[in-house]
Amino acid sequence: MVIKMLSGIKKDYICNLATDGKRMDGRGFDEFRKISIEKDVAKNAEGSALVKLGDTTVIVGIKMATGEPYPDTPDSGVLTTAAELRPMASPDFMSGRPSPQAIELARVVDRGIRESKTVDFKKLCVTEKEKVWVLYLDIHVLDYDGNLFDASSIGALSALSNTVVPASRFELGEDYKLSVEHKPVSCTSVKIGNAIMLDPCRNEETVADARLTVSIDENGDIRAMQKGLNGSFTLEEVKSVIKTSKKQGEKIRGLV
Repeated sequence: MVIKMLSGIKKDYICNLATDGKRMDGRGFDEFRKISIEKDVAKNAEGSALVKLGDTTVIVGIKMATGEPYPDTPDSGVLTTAAELRPMASPDFMSGRPSPQAIELARVVDRGIRESKTVDFKKLCVTEKEKVWVLYLDIHVLDYDGNLFDASSIGALSALSNTVVPASRFELGEDYKLSVEHKPVSCTSVKIGNAIMLDPCRNEETVADARLTVSIDENGDIRAMQKGLNGSFTLEEVKSVIKTSKKQGEKIRGLV
């Protein structure tokens, strides 16, 4: 009862701010928090990046090995994406099996990469039907203050952009830089009352009615979308979210 009461008070406070055109941290509704990106932070990984989005911090690592292709894509490399929500990052996270939140996070990041063809997986085929490169993308959340989707998406793109294929380790020639064909950036907005806010912090996520993540590439094409929570968006609100995502995504892409 106390928790529900506190949640109601928090939501009323945030909604009242939104009615006045304000947010808890003073940002505009269409503004991201400060973003910092540090690449090549894990020396034992083929590629890595540490991303700070406000007080949310994630590290993304890329490891590569050879393996068998999937039967339906015998001439294409394989991508496996996983996310770990560490208890040290937030009291909301528990150790043990991957939570639904972790599974959703990994799937959203994975889909953005696949659907935009960030990496041409046919170029990662060694021997058709027999041997391909398997790319393991691991997301580790170190600090959580909202919007893991965008922080992880930025981290994944940044890590891929400095990945080196370890060909010499597997006696397949000299090492070479992984080719990044496209650069999708996801932008997440939440709806609180009648207000729509980009890059929600933890408190805004907690009281949000609906969430929409849009992944857009460098050509302005929508590559993936993910709707979350129980609320809804009108068609005009979706169009507004897409427009804002295109504009802000281009700025983030310049940082990567």
